[in-house]
Amino acid sequence: MDRTDPIASSSPTAPNEPIVFLNNGFRPASQAKLNIYDLGIVLGATLTEMTRTFRHQAYRPEDHIARLYRSLKYCGIVVPLSPEEMLARTSELAAANSNLLLPDEDLGIVNFVTPGENALYAGSAGVPGPMTPTLCIHSFPLRFRMWRHLFVEGAHVVTPSIRHIPPQCIDPKMKNRSRLHWFLADKQSQAVDPRAITLLLDLDGNVTECAGANFVIIKDRTIITPTPRNILWGISLQTVKELAPSLGMQFIEKDFQPYDVINADEAWLTTTPYCLAPCTQINRIPISDGKPGPRFKEMLGAWSQRVGLDIEAQVMKAGD
Repeated sequence: MDRTDPIASSSPTAPNEPIVFLNNGFRPASQAKLNIYDLGIVLGATLTEMTRTFRHQAYRPEDHIARLYRSLKYCGIVVPLSPEEMLARTSELAAANSNLLLPDEDLGIVNFVTPGENALYAGSAGVPGPMTPTLCIHSFPLRFRMWRHLFVEGAHVVTPSIRHIPPQCIDPKMKNRSRLHWFLADKQSQAVDPRAITLLLDLDGNVTECAGANFVIIKDRTIITPTPRNILWGISLQTVKELAPSLGMQFIEKDFQPYDVINADEAWLTTTPYCLAPCTQINRIPISDGKPGPRFKEMLGAWSQRVGLDIEAQVMKAGD
């Protein structure tokens, strides 16, 4: 079933198949296709957001949609939906696709926008004049088993030779999919450890972020994050900042280097799919005693209380 009115109030249904919102309406996922001339493919020019659900309810979708529209404004892309309409379509899709899940399962919800199709396929921004953006909202079940090892043994981050793109080239506050450098960096990291998570340094050797997560260290009861100049400020990172005072913890922003990570009391990854995970190694060197620390447990407990769901238990008990 298709729908041409992008602001209609009810969602179509496709039995046992998730739906996707693409350009001007909902359709079954099997019918959602992108043109090969789309600049999201030709140039990798794609702006994106990912939200997750807790107990089938989207967590902070307003924050994700607001950040998407800030990215769109920065890039000069205008979509036919207002932020309120985008949020409504996202909520409709989440409700429809959550009906296909078991009660203890949850969704990842992706919004993405490209500048549109380039009929010339010239490897450039295309013909002069306005283009029609490609707009898509889709979802997928979160595969929690993929992250079980993080809660048991912690993450191992590796800092490869490839560096973070400088903010003078691409502002990191704009969440995008121009990610070939991450692909190459992951190849180097995985040569060290197949399950390693890449942590990029900037050109001055400061810690920045991981491909899908922010990175923080803990010293005493202080959470230290890289400065916003070099990172995408994550919604999950913002949650950590908001929860810190209730745990008697400070939250500061400053540059730090791998030396500081090695000598930290703890290190964490903050990200949408699994929220928070301990990092116990960097470049094969243990952080503290090389085990998940007590501050991590405190923060994850506070986060679980906020969303009304035991986050660690959901990851550890998820079916295969």
